[in-house]
Amino acid sequence: MARVGLSTQRLVVAGAELADEVGFDQVTVAALARRFGVQTASLYSHVKSSQDLKTRIALHALEELADLVADALAGRSGRDALAAFADAYRDYAARHPGRYDATRLRLDHATAAASAGVRHAQMSRALLRGYDLAEPDQTHAVRMLGSVFHGYISLEAAGGFSHTAVDPQASWTWIIDSLDALLRQGAVPRHA
Repeated sequence: MARVGLSTQRLVVAGAELADEVGFDQVTVAALARRFGVQTASLYSHVKSSQDLKTRIALHALEELADLVADALAGRSGRDALAAFADAYRDYAARHPGRYDATRLRLDHATAAASAGVRHAQMSRALLRGYDLAEPDQTHAVRMLGSVFHGYISLEAAGGFSHTAVDPQASWTWIIDSLDALLRQGAVPRHA
């Protein structure tokens, strides 16, 4: 029987909050049960396992982030859209580090195909339409943007930029400007 006041959605939101506080890798059904002051077994009517809970948190975070990115992109194009897109990801990671880590959870194919991850890919491609890239360059660009943004965000979160006097925001702006210039020049010549 489900415990009064608890629902799957409430547990997912509480799990996402817990992830932001202690790290996504530390989220378990037992940790969530302690948060609610209940026995672990009482949560299994809402989630199947810690992996199920983590998957649900990942799906929740992907949806949250997709909504933020969509709002940031609205009415923008070119460099302005690129910066808004990148800033939405970076800001979300700074405000919700555990949830951001959850967006990186490897999902099975069916779950991934039904998730907001599809929206993220669509928004990336919509952003790149302003740069007039044909395939396969558009796919290469989607992968490049994801790699650069996630790499920078991960290094920044780990304190990787604290050893220098150069402001991380100045580097972020330089990266956005450099990506914009690269994307504006179009297809990169292929090496044989």
